[in-house]
Amino acid sequence: MPMCRLLCSFFLALIILSSIPASVDGCDYAQSICGAQAPGDVVIGMMLPCHRKVSLQERIRPESFQCSDFDLVSFMRSLAIIHEIDEINAAGFLPGVRLGYLMCDTCSFASKALGNVEHMLESNKTLNVKCNYTDFRPKVKIILGASNSDVSIALAGLLNVYMVPLLSSTSSAAKLSDKLRFPSFMRTIPSDKHQTKAVAKMMKHYDWNWVGVVYGDDEYGKAAFQSFLTDAEANNVCLAYQEVLPHYLDNLQTMQRIEQVAAQIRSSNAQVVLLILKSDLVEGLFKEMIRTNTSRIWIASDAWSRSISIARMDSINKVGDILGFTFLSGKSDSFEKYLKNLTATPGGYNYFIEEYKNLRFNCTSECDSKTPPSYCSIPDLRKIQSGNACNFTDPQEQNDDYLVNALDTSQAFLHKVAVQAVANALKKLLKCNSSLCLGEINFPPWKLLEELKKVKFEYDNQTFFFDPNGDFENLYELIMWKTDGEYRKFQRIGKYNVTYGNVEVKTDIIWLSTANTTIPQSRCSQRCAPGSVKKIFNTSCCYSCIPCVEGTYSDEPDLQNCKTCPNGTWSLKNWSECKPRTESYMKWSDPHPIVMMAAAAFGILLLLVTFIIFLVYRDSPPMKRAEVRLSCVMMAGLSVSFASVICFMGKPSVHFCRARQVMYAMGFTLCVSCILVKAYRTFLAFLPFGQLTSRQLHKLYHPPAIVIIITTLQGIICLLWLIFDSPDIDDTPPPPQSMTILVHCDEGNTYIGFGIMLSYIALLSLICFLLAIKGRKVPQEVSETGYIIFSMLMYLFVWVCFIPVYITNSENGTPVQASAILVSSYGIIFCHFLPKCYEALWGSKTDTMEKILRKWHVIRSPNLDSVTEIDIDIPGKNTYSQKSDRFSISSTSTILRSSGTPSEISHTDSVLDIMDMSNEKINAYLRLRTNIRKRCISF
Repeated sequence: MPMCRLLCSFFLALIILSSIPASVDGCDYAQSICGAQAPGDVVIGMMLPCHRKVSLQERIRPESFQCSDFDLVSFMRSLAIIHEIDEINAAGFLPGVRLGYLMCDTCSFASKALGNVEHMLESNKTLNVKCNYTDFRPKVKIILGASNSDVSIALAGLLNVYMVPLLSSTSSAAKLSDKLRFPSFMRTIPSDKHQTKAVAKMMKHYDWNWVGVVYGDDEYGKAAFQSFLTDAEANNVCLAYQEVLPHYLDNLQTMQRIEQVAAQIRSSNAQVVLLILKSDLVEGLFKEMIRTNTSRIWIASDAWSRSISIARMDSINKVGDILGFTFLSGKSDSFEKYLKNLTATPGGYNYFIEEYKNLRFNCTSECDSKTPPSYCSIPDLRKIQSGNACNFTDPQEQNDDYLVNALDTSQAFLHKVAVQAVANALKKLLKCNSSLCLGEINFPPWKLLEELKKVKFEYDNQTFFFDPNGDFENLYELIMWKTDGEYRKFQRIGKYNVTYGNVEVKTDIIWLSTANTTIPQSRCSQRCAPGSVKKIFNTSCCYSCIPCVEGTYSDEPDLQNCKTCPNGTWSLKNWSECKPRTESYMKWSDPHPIVMMAAAAFGILLLLVTFIIFLVYRDSPPMKRAEVRLSCVMMAGLSVSFASVICFMGKPSVHFCRARQVMYAMGFTLCVSCILVKAYRTFLAFLPFGQLTSRQLHKLYHPPAIVIIITTLQGIICLLWLIFDSPDIDDTPPPPQSMTILVHCDEGNTYIGFGIMLSYIALLSLICFLLAIKGRKVPQEVSETGYIIFSMLMYLFVWVCFIPVYITNSENGTPVQASAILVSSYGIIFCHFLPKCYEALWGSKTDTMEKILRKWHVIRSPNLDSVTEIDIDIPGKNTYSQKSDRFSISSTSTILRSSGTPSEISHTDSVLDIMDMSNEKINAYLRLRTNIRKRCISF
């Protein structure tokens, strides 16, 4: 009861209004509110705006609204509904039941539409208020409309009380899908939530992420804008600006606001603008764009995406590219034929047709008068007038194809589908068969609503049905406004599938902005190429690009974060992919290792040839002076040193790492120890020492012992090195900036053993060098001091250069060490062996030791009374005190005499006399001279 009282109070005003008689103050109630009607057993109501607006002035009394601006497109849509009703009646789709209609003009204004409801739902010219409308049976069983979402929302809110179905083909506001708030509303189009998703995905497809939005302040505009915000964020589309326009065209501030919005559009760098507006507002905005010569890419909402009036604006081609999503459309030949022969339905009337014919065929059109009626406020309506209008006497008798040519009749397709949905639902409700409908004709409207929700039918080779929210889930068509002379025409370039949520677009589109198929750009920041990621500023679409660091990558444009390389792969800075690191070592197939192996092999071959020459010419003076046996030991050491180079090639292993260092250390130490023996021999033979010192140094001269001891010490060093700090494979991770894994040997954790080994060889070389320096004045024919100095100097220089390279560049340490071994080994070959081979093969055969010594006969003083004698054992002679078969022993004595005392010797008047003497002369000389100082040195 309380609810009943509340409802009674709520509709008290409607009771008063509904009790007013049909004719008041000379006004025909039926004709003043509804302009088209046809009788029928079941009446379908139509709420469509045949006029675009009402005059909104200060409203003091509840007077009737004054409508203006005849709307050709909406008029054509109402005719489509009427034509489809006539077609269904003519086809006998509902046997024995005739459909009627009652059309009221909403003038795109919700209050005007609400005023029409009482007339559509009245019974006996009154609308009685009831506590329960379950058995409410108005003559109008369903209402088709309205055109705009805000009008539909207002109507649906009121019709919920009566549960009268409201079926729209153009109202797409998302909130109308809420069945708790609008249980009686249904529509033959998808919800705006799908359209905004389609728009956002289309922007993503074209790579537009910086867009502006202008929307109306009505329910449709605000709801669509909020839905677009969510979808834009999901598709990484950002708003450069958002502007709102008042949706009432007679608002005094509308044009001023349009100019402000136009200024914002011009000042922004966003090239794409989404317009969620009514066509009238878009028309006003485009006029301002044309005036200021502003071109953009415009995205049209379904409210104006097929607006003929905008497409035929003067200079419309200056505004730029226009794309938009629209609902399903389809041409109908029978409907176009009907438009060419417009007449009211027999038994009814249609004052909208009369008004159109007056605009089209009346020569003295009201719009041309000094005081035109309000519906002629738009100057463009004067263009409707036919050029032959003045030749006609009765405009109502005239027809032509103007509507077919001037309008896109395919836009009325879904209005025809709405009539088919109602007819199929009625067929179920009225239990119609092929010849008769058995159901009750005067049924409550809610029963039709129940059947309408369950209806599923075929029309134009397509299947239609309503989802649980009362919406159709069919396709959107993506259209582009192509140039057609001075105007535009609509071309279908793609579609959006509501079910699957994917956009399909043609690729061969010619854009006005670029004059070719190149897609125009609208971005706050340029795309970050693969290999870099975004560093976002204040919005997600405005950013700078920073490269991915080593070990990370980005394989797609505009990523937020770099991806980490999977195991076993790596990337360098600014890379778009990860690759496996390559192993770097002395590969057998690389040119450098091949050259080094060839050099090592050639060195061994050269040593072999030298060894043969030494054996063949072992009795020649050059070979005897070079000590064949000692030289053969040197060759053996160098061969091992050359062989160690081979261990530097190929992929390193623990065994190769250890073997190559030990082989080099032992082989080269053996060679240097032999050189040390030669240098020490020269040092003892030719430098003057006191008697005691000479004998002590002479006792140390034991070549086999020296060679063995020196080599053994190196062996001990290597053994301790292998035990405590053995070489191994270096497992240090490569540097981040490198794609190469350096596979090389680590010469121990501390490098102490490696350093001691090299230092030991360097110390031996330095000793050899110093000893040779001491004996550098000895004739080259009887010593090798020059060769020793040069070879040891070369060795020290090479290895001094090696150390900093090895320490600072571990990647090249292996080839540098191998090269150092080769250079130092070849240095010894060229300094010690090749000259002897040359002397043995091509030297003078008569150049005996005696001749050599005679060349160096120098008299240091003319006084021969005081003589210092030095016996030098020369190879090839027998001595009186040594065995002939001793290792490197020679016995011929040579006496070096010096006249005068040491204090009397000068570099200007003294001469050194070197004489060759027989054994008998030596013995005699020893007996005669008591001041002889004699040193016998075994070689």
